[in-house]
Amino acid sequence: MIGTIIGDVIGSIYERNNIKTTDFPLFDERSRFTDDTVLTIAVADSILNNIEFGKSLKRWASKYPNAGYGYRFKNWFQSDYTKPYNSWGNGSAMRVSPVGFAFKTMDDVLKAAKKSAEVTHNHPEGIKGAQATAAAIYMARSSASKEEIKQYIEETFNYNLSRSVDEIRPNYRFDVSCQGSVPEAIIAFLESSDFENAVRLAISLGGDSDTIACITGGISQAFYKTIDPELENFVRAKLPPEMIEIIDQFEADYLAN
Repeated sequence: MIGTIIGDVIGSIYERNNIKTTDFPLFDERSRFTDDTVLTIAVADSILNNIEFGKSLKRWASKYPNAGYGYRFKNWFQSDYTKPYNSWGNGSAMRVSPVGFAFKTMDDVLKAAKKSAEVTHNHPEGIKGAQATAAAIYMARSSASKEEIKQYIEETFNYNLSRSVDEIRPNYRFDVSCQGSVPEAIIAFLESSDFENAVRLAISLGGDSDTIACITGGISQAFYKTIDPELENFVRAKLPPEMIEIIDQFEADYLAN
């Protein structure tokens, strides 16, 4: 799941300052982790330690209350309220990557992705975005081809993945919906040549750059299997020790083989 976090950190400085090119520096002292990373860690912690998704999300968000959460999620985790709020936002998709890496069958992946989403994002589009992202990761780590991943996601979730990054980029604007960002993130992966190129393509789309790169990064890690150590070390240095501990434990349990 480190690929997800790398996408978030590298994309963080472009979320409100979009850059419509792949030619930008990867290493910037302003780069930071955002809510995407915090909640990805929360989902991983939930899986590792058998904690209810809602409890883990609230716990980790409360540890890092200023990471840039959406208004409705912030109200949810800061209150005693436990019911979902029918969100269709891409928050369900940006935090789901551990599910795609951890479970052994597509059926289990889809069920767990739904559970991870619906504690907050119980709108059908919120659930669909999480399931599509987790399914793409599961297929990528299971050696499916890009064409097989594309076909499955299009047929199962009715996302249009037949556009190109160059077609999307000129008119693409900030969109926090699953339906307006998850397909674009998957397209960036499908068009990429390696992990770094995937993150660059995702960020170059503009819009909600850190979240799009976060989603693309998770799928790309699963598919390409390798990440430049310099890039991974740069991002790890931005994270607190308790996050590193979860990442290392998760990788040891689910990515070692």
